[in-house]
Amino acid sequence: MKILVTGGAGYIGSHTVVELQQAGYDVVVADNLINSEKAVIESIGEITAVVPDFEEVDLSDPSQTESIFEKHSDLAAVIHFAALKAVGDSVKRPLEYYRNNVFSLINLLNSMKKHGVNPFVFSSSCTVYGQPNILPVNENSPRKDAESPYGNTKKIAEDILKDEVDASSLQCIALRYFNPIGAHPSAIIGELPLGIPDNLVPFITQTAIGQREKLMVFGNDYETKDGTPIRDYIHVVDLAQAHVIALKRLLENKQKDPWEVFNLGTGNGFTVLEVIRSFEKVSGETLNYEISGRRAGDIEKVWADTGLANRELGWKAERDLDEMMHSAWKWEKALQIKNKH
Repeated sequence: MKILVTGGAGYIGSHTVVELQQAGYDVVVADNLINSEKAVIESIGEITAVVPDFEEVDLSDPSQTESIFEKHSDLAAVIHFAALKAVGDSVKRPLEYYRNNVFSLINLLNSMKKHGVNPFVFSSSCTVYGQPNILPVNENSPRKDAESPYGNTKKIAEDILKDEVDASSLQCIALRYFNPIGAHPSAIIGELPLGIPDNLVPFITQTAIGQREKLMVFGNDYETKDGTPIRDYIHVVDLAQAHVIALKRLLENKQKDPWEVFNLGTGNGFTVLEVIRSFEKVSGETLNYEISGRRAGDIEKVWADTGLANRELGWKAERDLDEMMHSAWKWEKALQIKNKH
């Protein structure tokens, strides 16, 4: 079966393509490479011995989107990752985020409808919960007003998908991720932020390797055990494997409802300082970091209730924080060697 993976050259997308290929699926990757590099497609082939088909397209353009479906008329399903995703950047460039993230979704859905492709796995986010009143959050927790235009595009996308599911034969599973970190155990693919990282772990590894002078920890006066914010970190390979399971559920018509939502996390919350300590432990490096004031848009604490995904999908995150940090560090070191050549 041939699966279209949009944003498949990106961080989570590339790991999911690997898992899909290893599960026996043919994959077509669509990516405009504004947040990723084409070399990743070859790297996927290095791991799986199969280089996926690659289409360099801008999905916010309807004719470019349609061209994929015309060229690959045998698509069985779509997994949609393609989106601009930096929270801080979205506050500065909201129109660009709405244009890219919302238009690309609408164009995809129009082409899917035209070509009779119904199964759709959507990359959503725990940002739709905002700062929850009750922890851990489950799939019925209220979606709050988004803290950023990025978060709002995920919320809007969920609404569009739910309305389209109600109106058509679209079948959709939305996966709300918590904080994906780590890298493939081969260290051939991993998180590759272009420019200054927006996320904690690449900033940690880049600081440890000497690419950044120091890590800023934003705020130590939160209501948490050590004053730093709490997040639910999940290994990117665990996350990728959940997409394969969700896809299979759609293709085998095992859904209980044509619109389903699942939280993907470990169900554990870790503070920023705990993440730093885990990194120092597995790497043997001492990290240069400094506590500074809180950062606008950051929430205090969030972690997932993953019971629904555990029961319904038969999926559970297997890898612990130390393993996540170890794989991220292995990837950072491999990247430095690669860049020297």
